[in-house]
Amino acid sequence: MPFVRDTVTVFQREIAPTFRDPLGLLFTMMQPLLFLFLFGPLLSGNTDLGDAPWQWFVPGILIMMCLSGPMMAGYMLLVELIGGSMERMLVTPLNRTAMLIGRTLKEFVVLLAQSALIIGLSIPLGFQPNAAGVLAGLALLVVFGVGLGALSFVLAIASAPGGELFYGITQLVMFPLLLLSGVLLPVDAGPGWLQTAAAFNPVTYVVNAERALFAGSFTDISLLYGLLAATAVATLGLTLGTRAMRRGI
Repeated sequence: MPFVRDTVTVFQREIAPTFRDPLGLLFTMMQPLLFLFLFGPLLSGNTDLGDAPWQWFVPGILIMMCLSGPMMAGYMLLVELIGGSMERMLVTPLNRTAMLIGRTLKEFVVLLAQSALIIGLSIPLGFQPNAAGVLAGLALLVVFGVGLGALSFVLAIASAPGGELFYGITQLVMFPLLLLSGVLLPVDAGPGWLQTAAAFNPVTYVVNAERALFAGSFTDISLLYGLLAATAVATLGLTLGTRAMRRGI
């Protein structure tokens, strides 16, 4: 099957530098780790979070990692576009869609590995994972992360050859999405205009769904909203990314 073969080829090409530089992978996790160890303990006295602040905070950390990881995945593609190596790949017989799928699969594997590390480190701090909820939450996180990664590739293609558009939009969009999603503090405690802005943020629904899953609340209505939001982001990203790869750069 040529498509599967091409996808595996691209995936191996993308994942190889990660294995050669595991410290670089840890470096990308510095911000989530700092929040986990330095900000998380401060939530123990927050009465709005109930008696289990870590059950509330750890899913938010995973979403933060998803925003700072897959959302910036297009950076390496942008480097290849500027350096010319991507153009050499485009003249090969590799399937254009396989180029996108292989790259997103790499983000999928990296995100799972990082999430497993964060969950493992948070257990001694007081986090009590629900096994089924964690597995379902990681599946939802991967769907959302793949969509963000694909959108990041689309932005990188649109930003070539300068790259200023990529850096500007990612920095402009990432922090509002993060702050308005209630990852660090409950949005319910904010003013009305802030809660209204958070209602238009798809990340908010994914965060709420992750927290419900990690708590083992499989009948919570937030699961439906989170699944719809993550699926919409993944569908949009893969559709636009496939179209951009097929059209050429």
